Amino acid sequence: MIEYESLGRLNRGFEKEYLQCFRDLLDSGWYILGKKVESFEKAFASYCGTKYCIGVASGLDALMLALRSYEFPVGSEVLVPSNTYIATILSILQCGLKPILVEPDIRTYNIDPLKIEEKITKNTRAIMVVHLYGKSCDMESIMQIASKYDLPVIEDCAQAHGAMFKGQKVGTFGIGAFSFYPTKNLGALGDAGAITTGDFDKNEMFRALRNYGSKIKYQNDYIGYNSRLDEIQAALLSVKLKYLDEINQHKRNLANIYLTELKDDFIKPVVSSDYFDVYHIFNIRHPRRDELKEYLLKNNIKTDIHYPIPPNKQKAMEGIIIGEYPISEEIHRTTLSLPISFGHTEDDICKVVKAINKF
Repeated sequence: MIEYESLGRLNRGFEKEYLQCFRDLLDSGWYILGKKVESFEKAFASYCGTKYCIGVASGLDALMLALRSYEFPVGSEVLVPSNTYIATILSILQCGLKPILVEPDIRTYNIDPLKIEEKITKNTRAIMVVHLYGKSCDMESIMQIASKYDLPVIEDCAQAHGAMFKGQKVGTFGIGAFSFYPTKNLGALGDAGAITTGDFDKNEMFRALRNYGSKIKYQNDYIGYNSRLDEIQAALLSVKLKYLDEINQHKRNLANIYLTELKDDFIKPVVSSDYFDVYHIFNIRHPRRDELKEYLLKNNIKTDIHYPIPPNKQKAMEGIIIGEYPISEEIHRTTLSLPISFGHTEDDICKVVKAINKF
C-alpha cells in the first residue's frame, strides 16, 4: 500500500537529532518561551528573508493575531479566497470581522487578482491571501491593488514554506502567518505556528498578544491570548528547518514525475518561471474524481481531497457566507491530492503514475 502520508516514515530520518534535542531541553528545565523558541524564531526569520518571526500555538492563531494587530472596527470586511481551507475564514470571524469571498483563478487555485477590486467597498479593511497547495499567489498584482486602496495584506502561508514569487519568499510581502502542522513541508510533532513581519511595532505587539497581552511579567497592555510556541516544538522545528530546502526539492522532483508522465486526461498544476512551487499538495482534477479515488484505493494507493466541501457549503457558514461560488465549487468537486511526501520515493510516484494512466 502506498500511503497518502506516513508521518512516522517522514520523521524517521530526524529521530536521532530529535531525541538529542529532547534530552537537552529536558535537562534545561525551561519549557515555555526560552532559548529554543528564540533560536527558531531567528532562524526562520532569516530563512524567510524578513526581520522578525514570532512563534505561536497554531496557524489559525497566527492569522487571528495578525488581524488583531490592526484593531479593525467590528464588522469590517476582509477579502479572502472562496476555496481556502475554512481556518482562514474562521480567523476573520473570530476577530468579529466579515469575510468577503473572492473566486480563485482556476488555473492556479489562488485568489484571482482580476476579481479582487470588484469586491472592495468602503468597509474593506484588508486582503487575506492564501498560497494554496504550495504555490505563491500573484503577489505583484495583489500588492499593486493593496497599495492603490491602502489595504494591508495578510498572507496565509500554511502550505507554502519556502515558496517564492519572482525570487521573494512568501510571508515577506505583507504579514505572514504560518502553520507547522505535522503534515506541512516544515512540520512539527504537534500544533505550532508563527507570524513573520518586518515591522518592529507589530513584532512587539505580537509578542505581547501571544502571552496574555503582556510584555513584562504581570503587566498586561492588551487583551491577549495564550498562544505560545512551546520549547519542544521549537527545538524539533529547528532540526527540520535545516533540511527544509532538501524537503522542498525532493517534493519538486516527485512533482516533476507527475507533471511529465501523467496523461493529459488529468488537469495538472500549472508551472511558471515566476513561481517557485514547493508542492505541499500535488492536486490533479478530473470530472470522475470519486471514481478515480476509489480505483486508486483498489490498486493500493491512498489519496486525499483538499477539500471535499467548499466553505460556502459548510453548515457552520449558513447565514454567514451568502451566494454561489461556481469556480470554487468546481475545484472542490473535481480535485484529488496525490501522494507527494518527503517519505515517498521516486519509485512510489512512478507506481502511482502507472496506475492512474490506466484509469
